[in-house]
Order: sequence, then structure tokens, then C-alpha cells
Amino acid sequence: MSSHMIRGRQLSRDTEHRKAMRRNLVQSLFEHGKVRTTLPKAKEVKALAEKLITLARRNDLTSRRRVISILQDRRLVDENQDFIEEGPTRTVVQKLFNDIAPSFGDRPGGYTRIIKLADFRIGDGGSLVLLQLLTEKSEPRGTARRSAGLRRKRNERRHQFAGRALKARQTAGATAAQTAEKPQADAKEGDQSSA
Repeated sequence: MSSHMIRGRQLSRDTEHRKAMRRNLVQSLFEHGKVRTTLPKAKEVKALAEKLITLARRNDLTSRRRVISILQDRRLVDENQDFIEEGPTRTVVQKLFNDIAPSFGDRPGGYTRIIKLADFRIGDGGSLVLLQLLTEKSEPRGTARRSAGLRRKRNERRHQFAGRALKARQTAGATAAQTAEKPQADAKEGDQSSA
């Protein structure tokens, strides 16, 4: 059986887990404005988030119902993980329709960006990225992450070893010169004392 019309990444999960993970990441993205994850997950979430923002820009009942059916709405929480009780936006869908979609009113697409981070995940060394909405005004800072190629690492280790060996040779040569000068100075003192 051939696999025609199958799109998207499997992400080593079965269908229900994959859908739930995408839904939760999109909700966290809308709730906090940014989320740290791996690159394949961020690429999957980016497509879904941009689709939902495009739906929310229409701001009618049909698009609201479609967004709710995809997202399965949840309540917003603050820094202490307590539910937000005051204000007009108490759920993720309300925040999407009231705050996020109007801020992209004049933009035809490209509502999110992926920034590669220099960090690696501790457990398996997976590379991390920052997926954020373009409503965030933070510009990327720092330098680009260097490739983790074996040639580069080997070359750096060679240069470090050569630098240490050169430094050791210079210190050994300096101590040898000092010890060579010391017997000559002692011999001169001995000649002066005997005279």
C-alpha cells in the first residue's frame, strides 16, 4: 500500500498524541507569545498557528467555532499557575480573537518566526528553537550557532593542543635558561671569593 497524500511529520508519536501535542503547543504559543521546542515540532506548530490566526482574523461565528473545534479551548493562567479571573480574555480562544488577530490585521501572513537557539536539550542533546509570535518586539541577539561538525571540533582540539605544547616548550626553555645561568653565576662568585 503506497502512502499518497500523507503530509506532516510523524514526530515518533501516534495520531492522537501528535494532535494533542500540536494543540497544546499552539495554545501555549497563543497564551505566552513564545515557546521553546525542537525544530521539527516548531515547524509543525507554525503551520497550525498561522492557519488559526488567519481564521481568527475573519472574526465571525463560523471561524470562532472552527478554531474552538481545532483548539479545544482552555483557560488562561498567570505566572503562579492560577486561573485569570478578571478582564475580558479568560481563555486562549478569546485571547486569539481579541488580542492576537487584531494586531495582525494589516499583515497578509507570516505571523510567527523560528529562532534557533545555542542551547541543547540536556537529556538527548536535541537542538532547541524559539517559536514566537511577531507581536513580540524582541529582536534576536547573539551570534549564530557554530556547526557541530567533527572536522571543526578536531581542528579546534589540534589548535588547543598545539597552543599548550608551545606554551609548555616556552616555559621549559625559560627554566632551562635560568638553570644554565645559575651555575655560571655561582662559578663567577666562587672565582671572586677565591681571589
